Amino acid sequence: MTISYDKFGLKEVINASGKMTILGVSKVSENVLAAQRFSGEHFFEMSELHVQTGAYLAKLLEVEDAQIVSSASAGIAQSVAAVIGEGSVYHAYHPYTERITKREIILPKGHNVDYGTPVEVMVGQGGGKVVEAGYANMCSAAHIEMMITADTAAILYIKSHHTVQKSMLTVAEAAAVAKKHQLPLIVDAAAEEDLYKYSKAGADLVIYSGAKAIEGPSSGLVIGKGKYIEWIRLQGKGIGRAMKIGKDNILGLTQALEDRLKDGSETGDSMKKRLAPFIDAINQIEGLKATVVQDGAGRDIYRASVKVLERSAKDVIAALKEENPAIYTREYQANNGIIEFDIRAVNEEEMNKIVTRLKAIM
Repeated sequence: MTISYDKFGLKEVINASGKMTILGVSKVSENVLAAQRFSGEHFFEMSELHVQTGAYLAKLLEVEDAQIVSSASAGIAQSVAAVIGEGSVYHAYHPYTERITKREIILPKGHNVDYGTPVEVMVGQGGGKVVEAGYANMCSAAHIEMMITADTAAILYIKSHHTVQKSMLTVAEAAAVAKKHQLPLIVDAAAEEDLYKYSKAGADLVIYSGAKAIEGPSSGLVIGKGKYIEWIRLQGKGIGRAMKIGKDNILGLTQALEDRLKDGSETGDSMKKRLAPFIDAINQIEGLKATVVQDGAGRDIYRASVKVLERSAKDVIAALKEENPAIYTREYQANNGIIEFDIRAVNEEEMNKIVTRLKAIM
């Protein structure tokens, strides 16, 4: 059977928006495809597959244990359920039982964002109740601490470009508060490149998307303290059943992470070098002004920031999507007349196609 865009009446897509769920997130390597194929052709004791791949990844990442889940969102929901249930099988079967009242999850107000779904939706799915700390423009360790009550189950920290960046406490500061009050700290680091940083900063559970920086198949990864990972595995008897991940993606993610640690990811210097001719070409188009900018969350990622002059950036964005191939960009600053192009998954030929399309649109 031949697979093609035409077979399903789909447009080809040039992904200049980054590691985005709406576009399928990442391309996977031949190594990852081979791991998925091996898995697809064999059977496993699935409980042991989870335990052994978790132990293997934990050793690579220098943590006590790890659990592969279906997505970073599933990681949030199951981590919240885990710290609420504390290993109770009754809770796994009755995740929203009124017997358990210790359900408050403290979250900096500026971290209660919508990343495709609101953070509080995943917390609620895990049976938690969001308690916001601080304000939209600031949150300190003291703001977190003053919200702790007898019903606090955990502190949650979202490390993402979606969140407020200024005047926010660090992960290490949140970890100090959590440790002082003997609470677990959960860090959602879904798209982060550094797979060691947050565990070493004191987080008890750290959640990554398997398909973003790791460039694996659809999956998520939770790493951290052994006790909490065991509690997460128990959620397979409860809410985790609706979030189960297949054997092919378990082994695919394991291979992708091993490869990422060995080979690394594209450096910021490499991105800037590849961006240079692209920026020059765009600056030859009347009505556009392009510069290089760094990722807003401080990651070593560089993008083309294009200011649209004398017309609506939103109209240009819509026009880029209309034809085949559809060109997707980062739209977060469209209201300021700016379009960003993330080239991590864009090759030279595709950059030329983007320039040609922009010329036609302008």
